[in-house]
Amino acid sequence: MPLDPQIQEVMALVAAQGFPPTHTVSPEQARANGQARPRAKGPEVSGVVDRTIPGPDSELPVRIYTPVSTGPFPALVWFHGGGWVVGDLDSADATARFLTVASNCVVVSVDYRLAPEAKFPGPAEDCYAATEWVAHNAASINADPDKLAVGGDSAGGNLAAAVCLMSRDRSGPTVGFQLLVYPVTDRNFVNESYTSNAEGYQLTRDGMVWYWDHYLQSDADGANPYAAPLQAEDLSGLPPAIVITAEYDPLRDEGEAYAHRLEAAGVSTTCTRYDGMIHGFFGMAAAVDKGKQAVEQAASMMQAAFSTPVR
Repeated sequence: MPLDPQIQEVMALVAAQGFPPTHTVSPEQARANGQARPRAKGPEVSGVVDRTIPGPDSELPVRIYTPVSTGPFPALVWFHGGGWVVGDLDSADATARFLTVASNCVVVSVDYRLAPEAKFPGPAEDCYAATEWVAHNAASINADPDKLAVGGDSAGGNLAAAVCLMSRDRSGPTVGFQLLVYPVTDRNFVNESYTSNAEGYQLTRDGMVWYWDHYLQSDADGANPYAAPLQAEDLSGLPPAIVITAEYDPLRDEGEAYAHRLEAAGVSTTCTRYDGMIHGFFGMAAAVDKGKQAVEQAASMMQAAFSTPVR
């Protein structure tokens, strides 16, 4: 279907800001440009706390969002997008708030280290450490350690998928649900969605090449399942999943391919493509109806996975 009119409005606003394409600037400038963009506000929640937790090599900043009702709540460990190079707690703030309200979960948003200063596997190890911390310290944040989910958008979806693989392989925390929003799952720039959506829809093929080049230490890392989950030989024994994709997104096909692989491996999986949408729409819930719809679908799936009614 054609681009959604609300998405067209958002794209026009972004274009009017005049920022250069990400792949034409340095990581430092890309971060500064990202911070300069207007950010929608999310809904009010009962509490928001910034703190640090132990990471593999240094303290990790996290932001913890608590719902209005009575806990203990399920916990969602959330990893922001940004190609492993840009993004922070503030860029994820509105999405984390929408997820907190819609899912009635404690949301722990993780400010993992960024590439190229911290290349693979640094960001993935940070996210795994954060998930371990939430599992072991759930009571301290009014969460239920037996109701643990991980999720993220774009590169954050990649990291969430990697955390599930790592947790399975390392006999780590029991993750009960994974929320993968247009996840990066493979270093492949030639599939149909990359070809048809290479330019003109915010995220570009050249941008993704730039992100991968900054994230990986070598081309060989592109075959590592913790960097490219679609490369995993075995996807069995992973948590139930929802995979959300967008029609006009270079990452559409690899996200859907990962969903099909999960399903074939016996993992309960829901895959929903939002027609007329572009990469990033999930974070536009304040302005785009289908963004809000996708958040509500994800929240409903989490609630069902944990059999936790909204109180």
